[in-house]
Amino acid sequence: MGSNLVELADRLLKNGANKVLPTPRRVRVVFNQTTIVDTTKALWVWEHEWYPQFYIPSSEIKDSTLSDSQSIKSEGTAKTATIVKLTVPAKAGVPEKTTDRVLRFDNDPSLGDLAGLVRLEFGAMDTWLEEDVRIIGHPKDPFKRLDFLHSTRPFEVRIDGKTIAKSSYAIHLHETSLKTRYYVPLASIDPSLLRPSTTTSVCPYKGIAEYYNVVLDGKEYKDIVWYYNYPIQESIAIAGLISFYNEKVEILLDGKAV
Repeated sequence: MGSNLVELADRLLKNGANKVLPTPRRVRVVFNQTTIVDTTKALWVWEHEWYPQFYIPSSEIKDSTLSDSQSIKSEGTAKTATIVKLTVPAKAGVPEKTTDRVLRFDNDPSLGDLAGLVRLEFGAMDTWLEEDVRIIGHPKDPFKRLDFLHSTRPFEVRIDGKTIAKSSYAIHLHETSLKTRYYVPLASIDPSLLRPSTTTSVCPYKGIAEYYNVVLDGKEYKDIVWYYNYPIQESIAIAGLISFYNEKVEILLDGKAV
């Protein structure tokens, strides 16, 4: 949520997407308790370099209506897109529901891979599924890999030169394009230093993370520890373990600073 659809459309009309690839996966979208997409014709569209969104051929949207709201024409080109309202009509016990977080690209060959595609805002829909698995946060990048490596190399965390955590065991998480993260048992840190945080974050590869603040010598360090009590199935190796922001603490592995 929060994307400026006019700015996004203008940028894509002028420059195209970073990358577009078809996916053979079955993709389903639920809105207002109605499956409005059930297709194997979805495409991954990288609007930026970090991860893709699913775009859907307009012919694959069903059991709903699309009505034009705002036409967008890129300056200096004849290419156009439209912000549209998507409506799923009322049915027994479920009132009508509408969202305007939908962007449709004209079926114009000059638009290349984007021609005839519809962008349904991920967060505006009720549920997205790949095959029978729910997607959270955003679609997964098919080029990203996660390796969970068990290690007995001595692990230590310091803040301002003071050791706050030690462990003879850690899981090293190597995730494509990110720093290595180290997950250790909760018992590795003095529990008197931890304060529950209200912060949560969502990762489509790991699940919903919860956080701790650390209080050391009267100073609070916010959200520098996180954990997944109930990670998604492929990340079950880190369930209940804690990790630290490399950028906010000093981490030593084998006695050497990471």
